[in-house]
Amino acid sequence: MLRCIVLAVGLLAALPTAIAGEMTADEARQFVIGKMFNYACFEGTRGQGRVNFDGSATGSVQFKGSGPVRYAQLPPNTLQVRGGSVCASLRGLPLQPCFNLERTSDTTFRGSISGLGFAYCEFTRRDTQLAHSVYRSNGAQPLRLRPSLAADKN
Repeated sequence: MLRCIVLAVGLLAALPTAIAGEMTADEARQFVIGKMFNYACFEGTRGQGRVNFDGSATGSVQFKGSGPVRYAQLPPNTLQVRGGSVCASLRGLPLQPCFNLERTSDTTFRGSISGLGFAYCEFTRRDTQLAHSVYRSNGAQPLRLRPSLAADKN
């Protein structure tokens, strides 16, 4: 379960007011959507990814910073705005986590799970011309996570 939450935070990767400070969902949308970000999380998970306009995300993930790098894909409507917050909706999770998104510079932000400030990832925007090399290498099968049934009804 923690891996799914970390992955959702990580693949937010691509979601963050002024240069420093908590972002609203609209500010996050402008800062993140369609852009490629590298991320590194509190427990070692790292990768890169992009959040798309439909709430889907694609990228790579390496859990705990070791082992294979996997291609990851979150389907449309996984990331949603609810009451001004960005939240994830994944089937099989007992909760639908929302995120605190804090912009730390003109190219970086920190995303953490609301109420769990220790569970965070740092995101750094990549040069878009370098970003196309992130996906599928060695013919690996993608890691696919399904959105919750509630998300399908929205």
